[in-house]
Amino acid sequence: MDTGTLPQDSHDHATCVGTALGRARALCDARGVRLTPLRERVLELVWSGHKPRGAYAILEDLAEEGGRRPAPLTVYRALDFLVEQGLVHRIESLNAYVGCADPGTAHTGQFLVCERCGNAAELDDPRIAKAVAEAAGALGFQVTRQTVEVAGLCPACRG
Repeated sequence: MDTGTLPQDSHDHATCVGTALGRARALCDARGVRLTPLRERVLELVWSGHKPRGAYAILEDLAEEGGRRPAPLTVYRALDFLVEQGLVHRIESLNAYVGCADPGTAHTGQFLVCERCGNAAELDDPRIAKAVAEAAGALGFQVTRQTVEVAGLCPACRG
């Protein structure tokens, strides 16, 4: 069971982003899919913090960098690709995206989202996934995709 982590003051975010980009390149190469420069930049912007990022925030960042605002559809297509490849997750309640802590490994999405600072941490606890699937199955419901989002306060905001 991966308990996930919330960013701490001593967190080396540059290493975090670099590791995510390296994993993404290797995973895309192994799968024979193209991580275009735009897709890679969108992934980097998603990983730019531990707060979920919306498509329009990413679009604004790209516009500031290039002087020309890309079409929203371009960013949404890049995000769709990143979700399909398991490199990012969509947090439904926020209509925003976070980088996947364990790309390339099949897992359900379980997220802790701080209501105050907006940071998010990904969990991968098979017990939670199993409990949801069993409860749904008892009702005759077949789960095809599972995302659990829990709102609360992170340790930094609680303190």
